[in-house]
Amino acid sequence: MKAVWYDRNGGSEVLTHGDLPTPTPGPGEVLVRLATSGVNPSDWKTRRGLSRPMAFPRVVPHSDGAGTIEAVGEGVDRARIGERVWIWNGQWKRAFGTAAEYIALPAIQAVPLPENTSLEAGACLGIPALTALHAVLTDGGVTGQTVLVTGGAGSVGHYAIQFARLLGAARIITTISSEEKAAHALAAGADETINYRTEDVAGRVAALTGGAGVQRVVDVDLSGTAPLLPSLLAPGGLCAAYGSNGTEATVQFGPAIMKGLAIRWFIVYELNAAQRALAVDTLQAWLRAGLVKHAIAARVPLAQCAAAHDAVEAGRTIGNLVLDC
Repeated sequence: MKAVWYDRNGGSEVLTHGDLPTPTPGPGEVLVRLATSGVNPSDWKTRRGLSRPMAFPRVVPHSDGAGTIEAVGEGVDRARIGERVWIWNGQWKRAFGTAAEYIALPAIQAVPLPENTSLEAGACLGIPALTALHAVLTDGGVTGQTVLVTGGAGSVGHYAIQFARLLGAARIITTISSEEKAAHALAAGADETINYRTEDVAGRVAALTGGAGVQRVVDVDLSGTAPLLPSLLAPGGLCAAYGSNGTEATVQFGPAIMKGLAIRWFIVYELNAAQRALAVDTLQAWLRAGLVKHAIAARVPLAQCAAAHDAVEAGRTIGNLVLDC
C-alpha cells in the first residue's frame, strides 16, 4: 500500500512517501481502506518530538480518517464489511496511523459514518469534533450559559461554537485574529467576536457581559489564557483546557480561589469509555440530523503530506486540511 512515514523526529523533510505492506486485521480488528486522512496540529508536534519522543522505530502519522471496511478479524461481525466509517485514535499509542491507503485497528475505533456525511468530513471528527464536544459536555454542559471559545476560527473552535449552541448555550463569544476569521466564527453561530491582537480580551468580555463574566471558557491556549481567567470567568466558572502553546500556565491564586474557579484539563485521546461513548453518540445523532457544519480548508493528495504538515504548522489554513488516500 502507499503510505507516508517517518523514522526519526524532525521537520517535514523526515516524511517519506512510498510503499509499505498492507496490514492484516487481528482478532477484534477491522481493516479500513482509507479515503481520507485528517492533519491535526498534534501530528506535526509529534513528528517534531515536541509532545513525545519516537515511541516506535517507524511511524505512519495521523489519528483521524475515514473510509470503508474491507476485511474483519476474528470476532468481528462480517456484516461490517463494506461499511463507511470514521476513525478515532488511529495513531495514538500505535505505530501506524491513517496517512496510508489502509489501517487495521480495533473495531470500536471505526465508527459508522452517516450516509449524509462525506468522507472528507469524516476525517475531521476524531480529534477536532470530539475535543470540541467534550469541552462543552463535561462538568454539566453549557445549557443557559455564556461561553467564551478561544480561537473560534480554528478546527476545534469552529465545532465548539456549533456544539455550544446545540447544547443550549445562551450566548457565545469567541476570540479571533482577523476579519476573515471573525466572519468564519460568526457563520458557525458565535454572537460576538473579539480580536485578541487588537483588543483587550478581558475588557471586552467584561463589557459584553455587564461585568458578570462568562460561565465557561473553551480554551486552545492555556498558557496565554490562564492569567486572564479571574477576569474572564464568573464566580464558579470553568475553563475546559484542551491545548497550550507554552509548557507552563500561571493563574493568580488569590483572585481564582475567591471566585471558586476550576480548570478541567483533558486530552481527547484519553477520554474514558463513558466519556467517549457520550461524545460519539451525541455527535452521531447530530450528524444524522444534518446539524453539523464542517470546514474543509483544502484536500490534497497523500503524496503531498509534507506540504500539508507545513501548512498546518504555519497556521495558514482556516478549517481542516484533509489528505486523499
